[in-house]
Amino acid sequence: MTAEIRRADYAEVRAALLDRREIALLDVREEDPHAQSHPLFAANFPLGRLELNAWATLPRRDVPIVTLDEGDERAAEAAARKLRELGYRDVAVFRGGVAGWAAAGGELFRDVNVPSKAFGELVEARRHTPSFSAEEVQALLAANADVVVVDVRRFDEYQTMNIPGSTSVPGAELVLRVPALAPDPNTQVIVNCAGRTRSIIGTQSLINAGLPNPVAALRNGTIGWTLAGQTLQHGQNRRFPAVDREQAQKAAAAARRVADLAGVKRAAWTDVLAWQEQQGRTTYFFDVRDPAEYEAGHLPDFRSVAGGQLVQETEMVAPVRGARIVLADDLGARADMTASWLAQMNWEVFVLDDAANTPAFAETGPWQPLLPPTPTAPLIAPAELAALLERPGAVAVLDLTLHAHYLRGHIPGAWYALRSRIGEALAQIPRARRYVLTCASSRLALHAHAEIQAQVDTPVVVLDGGNAAWQAAGLALEGGPGRLASPPIDRYRRPYEGTDNAREAMQAYLDWEFGLVEQLGRDGTHGFRVL
Repeated sequence: MTAEIRRADYAEVRAALLDRREIALLDVREEDPHAQSHPLFAANFPLGRLELNAWATLPRRDVPIVTLDEGDERAAEAAARKLRELGYRDVAVFRGGVAGWAAAGGELFRDVNVPSKAFGELVEARRHTPSFSAEEVQALLAANADVVVVDVRRFDEYQTMNIPGSTSVPGAELVLRVPALAPDPNTQVIVNCAGRTRSIIGTQSLINAGLPNPVAALRNGTIGWTLAGQTLQHGQNRRFPAVDREQAQKAAAAARRVADLAGVKRAAWTDVLAWQEQQGRTTYFFDVRDPAEYEAGHLPDFRSVAGGQLVQETEMVAPVRGARIVLADDLGARADMTASWLAQMNWEVFVLDDAANTPAFAETGPWQPLLPPTPTAPLIAPAELAALLERPGAVAVLDLTLHAHYLRGHIPGAWYALRSRIGEALAQIPRARRYVLTCASSRLALHAHAEIQAQVDTPVVVLDGGNAAWQAAGLALEGGPGRLASPPIDRYRRPYEGTDNAREAMQAYLDWEFGLVEQLGRDGTHGFRVL
């Protein structure tokens, strides 16, 4: 008999949050339903991709975990059992799901990365962070005023759309790079993002670090610019400049002063080695430099998460609230500024500060997540699948990858299917003599094989190597919406990304952000403090 999964309630979870005890409250729904309504510190952890995320973001096997779904507890129970199979020992299901949270008096929040966005609004409310409207910034640019505009988003976001003439300086780089971009202390610095949060945090970072220039945020970012009817640029490549040793040292000293005020702690390399082996405490190790720097050389077991994005999306990479965070940066300023914000967001955060004993940043290449072993399953080669696709009714291909990836390219005729709703998906797909599962690499398909085979009475096989192997064999993918056997709810459509958002959606997003401080007050579990 399968062991019963314990139920957790609102009082238990709330007490853990208030006491700063470790807890991973995991919303196992797809991202879009998660974004519609969830508790403040519920990290989105979709059931269909659980095996790919668990070991990388829940490093301690006895960490307290509570799974959460819409309300019937079926998805939460399934997730809890999968987590047990992966070795996690302290797993409970939240009684009544999101509906139960609300019924118990808990506050519910919309959108994604809400802790960070709510914190940003709190910062502006407490510090009265200066800002200019889109019209004011446009007037300055049109008058050729002494102005530097810096875009603090990821570089790929900047390339999609940017304020005319702006330079890409992702958030954690600001204190290090802006003095070289605006050496004259009279130059006005304007900081923008897509909406509000990253520009508020970026502007306040420069103010906190004592930049002598006047600094202001572009109020409401590219959304505000668009709502004002002003034109954005696209496909630009202006990036932050290199800095010399003297400037790097000045930036590091300024950032350290801010970090010390925020209560950031210092870690030696011996601490890192001990914490990497520690039982009974979750520690996250992040390298907050530019991803290209990370790939050129980094420390062992540190994950690449640029500092600005770490502050913006903390719960995505650190879903264990109450965990310890350690940051590394060979120049110092980026780690200290990032840490200063995480400390204000009620994290216990350390900066690695032991240059004499820390090994060289010598490991190269991208971060490789820790993954559980993949199950075995019958495989089919790309060439064999290509031949079967020529025969009507011989095979149905189910692509389990993210919908965005499916749109960019999928095997001709493949069906987009959510693993978390595979029963509904199978009912939409014409019966075939064989089902073939695929994804980007076949890893997710291998994890899904047994549960899908249990639902059909014809053979189910996995494409060996997934879509990557199909392409490597010289076989073409097709793009576009194709065939949808599941609703594309694995990603929430953000009203601040892309160039075709409805004005109503953009304005509604801004209105929502303005109400976050009031919601924080009602929720009461955050523990945020603002310098």
